[in-house]
Amino acid sequence: MRKSFSGFMLFVLLVLLAASSWAHAEEDELHVVVSIKPVHSLLTSLMKGVGTPELLVGKGKIPYDWKPTEEQKAHMRSADLVIWDGPELEKNLVPVIESLPKNVRVLTLLDSLDLKILPSRWDDTKRDPYFWLDSRNALMLIDTLTKLLMDMDYSRAHVYKRNRDALFAKVAEVDRRLEYGYRGLKGGVVLAYYDTQQYFEQAYALKLGGVLSPSPDVPVSAAKLLKERHKLQEGWYACLLTEAGMKMPALDLLLSGVDINRAELDSFGSTLEPGEGLYLQLMDHNTDLIKACVQKTAKNLETEAPVAAEATPPGNTHGVGGRFLLTDQNGRIVTDDDMKGKYQLIYFGYTYCPDVCPTSLNVMMTALKKFDPEAKRIQPYFITVDPQRDTQEVMKDYVEYFGKNLIGLRGSQAMTDRVIKEFNVVVEKVVDDPKHPEKYLMDHTASLYLMAPDGRYITKFAHGIGPSQLVEKLQEYVSPNP
Repeated sequence: MRKSFSGFMLFVLLVLLAASSWAHAEEDELHVVVSIKPVHSLLTSLMKGVGTPELLVGKGKIPYDWKPTEEQKAHMRSADLVIWDGPELEKNLVPVIESLPKNVRVLTLLDSLDLKILPSRWDDTKRDPYFWLDSRNALMLIDTLTKLLMDMDYSRAHVYKRNRDALFAKVAEVDRRLEYGYRGLKGGVVLAYYDTQQYFEQAYALKLGGVLSPSPDVPVSAAKLLKERHKLQEGWYACLLTEAGMKMPALDLLLSGVDINRAELDSFGSTLEPGEGLYLQLMDHNTDLIKACVQKTAKNLETEAPVAAEATPPGNTHGVGGRFLLTDQNGRIVTDDDMKGKYQLIYFGYTYCPDVCPTSLNVMMTALKKFDPEAKRIQPYFITVDPQRDTQEVMKDYVEYFGKNLIGLRGSQAMTDRVIKEFNVVVEKVVDDPKHPEKYLMDHTASLYLMAPDGRYITKFAHGIGPSQLVEKLQEYVSPNP
């Protein structure tokens, strides 16, 4: 009897311990509140198997005319993390954000240095909030959010990393498909009622010829309306883009007596069900609508999509180079597209390099002073492989030593890893003295990469080449002045 009773008590104790552990796990679950659906979608994928982030601006709503409820305000005050776009988009969240307790961590995405944030085309003091419509930003945001989640919830870091890898692969596929497969976006000039497509325009060659208003908060001026209506009548535009959920009081007058293709985009995903699949649905939805609007047929859509999955940058048969977003020594955003227009001579290294890097940079700059002193044909770049130590300030002081034309570029660790992989650069961190791990060295490929004005890889010059030899080689590859 005593043995039976002891077994029963042990069972009860185990049940109580399990219940206590479960309750503790529930209490420790990360409470994350997210304002808009595209970001909520990415975060839902990253938190799969851990928890579900709370969405503020739900289905059928857009941030401009939305206000948080008292219940939502209370949830934000009790959250571990609140993620919002910024005041340009969610003005009604500003007072709530400012009043949150100090223990609530806040991520303002428009303030992020890891994202490509464009200025507003209407007000230099403001930023364009639609950053997620460039899938490169989504890729960088995935890494930013993953790092943040791992920092705040280290015990589940392995889950966030696994989810990150799966999500990154899906969004990267969309990025490749959009960049190289959706050539239908070049089919005609487009008029937009609201200015939601600046990121999409820059990333995917959309020909946006005019915009009526920056947002639903700003009425369309009579002069602007009449001017664009006349251009519609004259056939200037192939398509008119509107946005789901955004009121357009001047639309009937704009279209009076006008025959024009029209597409209603859904850049917030307001008509879509929230969840992990929303971001991918949103990007495909908007892109297909734009293509159809500029008179691409469904048959062409079907035939291009499979090719896009395996596409590589035109002319880049060596697989060197790709898409990236970095920051120069003055804090300006520089993408692979920004670097086009001139030949590019690129060196990968780091400022703490004792000998190889300064020697190589001296050779490069000495040769260019002889060959192209004003950088009219060739723009030299120094891309750091050590962003941890090579801050913007460090890069600025370093590149100025070698010459006024040299541009130094750095990125987040995730973006640096991506660029290194795209250029097939080999990098290895070496710690010579375990007592001083901060004094590490970086073994790395020391070649000079020559890229064409269209971004195509031409060749690379091995370490050890002299200035005179480099000048001779450049003369073989670089076209003379027109």
